[in-house]
Amino acid sequence: MTRARATLTGFVAVLLWALLALLTKGTEPVPPFLLNALSFGIGGALGLGWLLASGQGAALRGIPWRVLAVGTAGLFGYHALYFSALRLAPVAEASLVAYLWPLFLVLGSGLLPGERLRAGHVAGAALAFLGAALVVAGGGGDLRGAAAAGLALAFLCALTWAGYSLASRRMGAVPTAAVALFCLATAALSVPVHLLAEETVWPADAGGWIAVAALGAGPVGLAFYAWDVGMKRGDVQLLGVLSYAAPALSTFALIVAGQAQATGTLVVAAALIAGGAALAARASAAPVSRATGA
Repeated sequence: MTRARATLTGFVAVLLWALLALLTKGTEPVPPFLLNALSFGIGGALGLGWLLASGQGAALRGIPWRVLAVGTAGLFGYHALYFSALRLAPVAEASLVAYLWPLFLVLGSGLLPGERLRAGHVAGAALAFLGAALVVAGGGGDLRGAAAAGLALAFLCALTWAGYSLASRRMGAVPTAAVALFCLATAALSVPVHLLAEETVWPADAGGWIAVAALGAGPVGLAFYAWDVGMKRGDVQLLGVLSYAAPALSTFALIVAGQAQATGTLVVAAALIAGGAALAARASAAPVSRATGA
């Protein structure tokens, strides 16, 4: 697979994550760890089923425990924090803080072997983050009035996902099939935590169950397999900046679902996000100078 195709595959995950907030909202009042267990159980089962049906089950053999631990910690930690943040704090404010992860990913990518962080990457990340901030803050919420615990969890969630993504790059030799095990382990780990710390509350109606199923199949399922391919074989810096499209696309999804209204802020934010992505793409495409290495 070429670097460009892998980057495009990784962007599929960004498109799916645009539905994450909408679907998470649709699963209320399911508590965070139960939602973790249900959605990751679906995502892991679908991945495992596809591997077995396509005769690739052997790819799951011999995966080191260290890799399983890192992958499970990344998926379990991020989503436990994310679902909890959206239950405790207003959705817009929590999303703003959670979407610091692309910025952390772009800046941290310069520490990876064979990667070089350029001025265009930093400028693009800053510009795109400004656009993302406009989108998620455009709902009129007041950050000072948000639940402090929820915002703190959202910040930890951003650090967790950036760390997991960078770790995936370093584990490039591990097959993407391992993501199915990460998902199943995350679901299994969520069950005892739920039983010990939460009251069991199932979706209130058929719409809630559909939201859970869609969450497990898309943003908490296929997205992880696509992201793993992008992180291991694609352009990390470009994917990090393109990830800022998720809050803009999420807003579009909310508008289509009738839960948000189109505003001038959205147009400005979309322009900032597109401009940031263009800057990062140009930086990635520019040849490296032999004299300066920049």
